[in-house]
Amino acid sequence: MDFRNNLILLFFVLSFFSIIKAQDFTVEKTDTAGLYRLSEVVVSATRTATPSLEVASSISVIDSSEIANKNTFNVADLLKDQYGVYIAQQGGPGTLESIFLRGGNSSHTLVLIDGIEMNMPNDPSNTFDFSNLTTDNIERIEILRGPQSILYGSDALAGVINIITKKGYGKPKTFLSLEGGSYGTIKGLGGLNGSIKLFNYSLTFSKYKTAGFSAASKKYGNTEKDGTDNENFSSQFGFNLHKNFNLNVYYRYNNANTDYDQHGGMFGDDPTYIYKLDESAFRTEGDLSLLGGLINSKLGFSYFRNVRKYSFDSTLNNPFGSTSFYDGRKIKFDMQNNLNLSENFKFILGLETEQEKAYTEYYYFTSSYFYGNILPFSSSRTSAVYLENQFKFLNAIFGTVGIRYDHHQRFGSKITYRIAPAYIIWQTGTKLKATLGTGFKAPSLTFLFNPAYGNPDLKPEQSTGWDAGFEQFVNNYLSFGITYFNNSFRNLFTYGANFKEVNLDKALTDGLEFFVDIHPIEKLKLKANYTYTKAVDKSENSPDYNEALLRRPMHKIDLSINYDFSSDINTNIDLIYVGKRDDKIFTGNSSQRTKLSPYTLINLSVSYKLFDYIRLNGRIENLLDKYYEEVYGYATPGFSAYAGIKLIF
Repeated sequence: MDFRNNLILLFFVLSFFSIIKAQDFTVEKTDTAGLYRLSEVVVSATRTATPSLEVASSISVIDSSEIANKNTFNVADLLKDQYGVYIAQQGGPGTLESIFLRGGNSSHTLVLIDGIEMNMPNDPSNTFDFSNLTTDNIERIEILRGPQSILYGSDALAGVINIITKKGYGKPKTFLSLEGGSYGTIKGLGGLNGSIKLFNYSLTFSKYKTAGFSAASKKYGNTEKDGTDNENFSSQFGFNLHKNFNLNVYYRYNNANTDYDQHGGMFGDDPTYIYKLDESAFRTEGDLSLLGGLINSKLGFSYFRNVRKYSFDSTLNNPFGSTSFYDGRKIKFDMQNNLNLSENFKFILGLETEQEKAYTEYYYFTSSYFYGNILPFSSSRTSAVYLENQFKFLNAIFGTVGIRYDHHQRFGSKITYRIAPAYIIWQTGTKLKATLGTGFKAPSLTFLFNPAYGNPDLKPEQSTGWDAGFEQFVNNYLSFGITYFNNSFRNLFTYGANFKEVNLDKALTDGLEFFVDIHPIEKLKLKANYTYTKAVDKSENSPDYNEALLRRPMHKIDLSINYDFSSDINTNIDLIYVGKRDDKIFTGNSSQRTKLSPYTLINLSVSYKLFDYIRLNGRIENLLDKYYEEVYGYATPGFSAYAGIKLIF
């Protein structure tokens, strides 16, 4: 304990991270009761820059100052304390990390980075794995809840995570950082950003390596360490070619090598199980303004490729070996046209066409048995058109209404819609809000064409969701809100006769989201939230009918306290409570339900600006060294401490 206490003391005295200037807000006084409001601009809810106060959707923002103050390696760690969000990981760094938004499946959340759809086209569920997404070069993250297919198409049944990288500005700057700590962890990062006349740029490169710990929990006798080695490159280039036209180019690359284990439990250790990732994403978009801003047009092209390889050999406890290979690609052209008729009316007309391609190989074998499954290069195309109207009346009624038509090469057409009104009572600083919308998820190429279990007649998964609530603003110092949500999922993919994929499953999720932000004095910020989620399997023919969906906590509480001791020292404390969750214990061809215990985590971080060009940082995770499982049988980190230095030139 003396060592730990010394680390905690060092953590506070020592240092932390570069202090990044907090995001600016426009403060406006109302005409009546002397209230003030914060006008933070968000883009995810309407695909245009819109003050958050005028948005009915349930949306929250993690800005650059919060990212800096928490000083975490991974984006998933930033999302864990957001309301309506639960993250589950199958082991330590680099292992599969899934998101559950408002109780939906992990495949029901669309993840965007600079407008690039990052959900994996070669995955059977088209899900997104957060395990290798670092916080490098990220400016802000917007979490948009509820079905959003009207603007974003497939995969947005439960919501959207929109990640926006930093744009270079001002005098060219170079920065280097080095951080290390528990589990033999070390991370180095270098980058530069700035602007020169009509050109701006922002680039980072990082390498992250850790010896890790056993992915299969040591509670069951597993001791073999599972580490990861990760390289990331992120870049953005902007060209202001004319006062009415600019061009942006984005490129990301990620390479990772990770040690895995077999399913959690006894004999989970597997020193031969290796996962390799090679992923790249590119986007270019031009933005044109015409007729004095009456029309704004954006034309974009995106390319995304995800290549994954898995392999393990037979061991003492596992007679089987396996190799698998997944190659997925996504090509997309999109156009968005904004017609700004007046300050109170705006129409958005969007056109998109996207092609997905995938090739997979899977082999499973022993000395006397062999099974192989190959999905030859397969593809499908989806084209869409959508129309949205943004309106406001009497500076009190705000809203959007929209409709979208998608045509999929295989299952045909799908129409989705969304209505999202809000009413602001300026005299009391109260916003009343509600949304109603639908979403869909196209079947993956694997589910459509896999020779063993694919079904080319699959229809899309569908959702209908609504929410209603209020937000209350008291000057610049206090805001809070409550939202009730309800989502109905149908035509969900599942195995039918002969293990073929069919549309049979149903699910229902509903609950409450509560948040409060308090800024009583200039140096102190407090954020707290509570989420109640009831997620139930409603598939009549399922043995889990009316049972809770797996790995969704019914209760979740988050508290964040940030304090500036001076202009040079910043501290941050996060507390996360997660209630009981259902999971399954898989043994051979059978499974049984189990309960995962609740847990409470406390994380601390501190930063100290030693000089203008030297910043120190420190972080402690799982301060109380709590043992917990996010997925049955898989390990999570115990008490961990990290420290580093950042140089800015």
